[in-house]
Amino acid sequence: MRPVAIAYGRALRSQFSGRMLLLSIVPLLLSLALWGGLLYAGMQPLLDWLHAVFADYGLFETSGSILATLGLGFLKTLVIPLVAMLVLLPLMIITSLLFIGVGAMPAIARHVSRVQFPTLERKEGGSFMGSLGVNLSGIVVFALLWLVTLPLYALAPVAIVVQAVLWGWLTARVMGYDALAIHASLEERRTIVHARKRSLLLIGTVSGLLGALPGVAWIGGALFSVVLFPFLAVLSIWLYLVIFIFTGLWFQYFCLQALADLRAGQVTKDA
Repeated sequence: MRPVAIAYGRALRSQFSGRMLLLSIVPLLLSLALWGGLLYAGMQPLLDWLHAVFADYGLFETSGSILATLGLGFLKTLVIPLVAMLVLLPLMIITSLLFIGVGAMPAIARHVSRVQFPTLERKEGGSFMGSLGVNLSGIVVFALLWLVTLPLYALAPVAIVVQAVLWGWLTARVMGYDALAIHASLEERRTIVHARKRSLLLIGTVSGLLGALPGVAWIGGALFSVVLFPFLAVLSIWLYLVIFIFTGLWFQYFCLQALADLRAGQVTKDA
């Protein structure tokens, strides 16, 4: 736990540096351009389609009964916007993670290396295509699991835990690769991922709990007005990017310290 906590403190300090705050601008602009266009062109058609599906298959009665049983009957009129957001939320997470993983992680790696590990040798065990492959394969599995677990959102606490675990797995897989791609050899990366897999999963899961906050804020906005969708979407995207950058820093500090320990003959497996 100590290496995880040390890396957390270092990441928190770096998160509020001007360089890291500026780093979120390009992914934010890319995300806004993508999701601004999609929401503008596709939100109303998506809502209309979902309304037709619910009407054709009698899902209004079913969802209303479930919400009433849970004491959430007041949400019955908002079931379509809520379902729309639950469909869009994983897509927002996926694109944010892709932009950060492929675009920002190399800059994060250079920043952490310069600040904390200036003498650490670079062995270039990863590559852009390797990172892209790990990102895309992880995202496909994540999206499928997310869809399978959507019914759990009827029980909000369970849904938050499930989201955290899914994100924990995804970020441990994606950022574990990206954090070591520049400095570690292929064999060193495999050794660290195997030896520190529990710590990596812990960092990812804690980050997943943080990552649930933008989704809660966005879904909570549906209680007020569908008109807030675009504005809450922008806020959620920005929050996701900030959290992803912090997560990237946390993984970077932890993984490079693990690499330095490995080369010094001090690496041990998680208990």
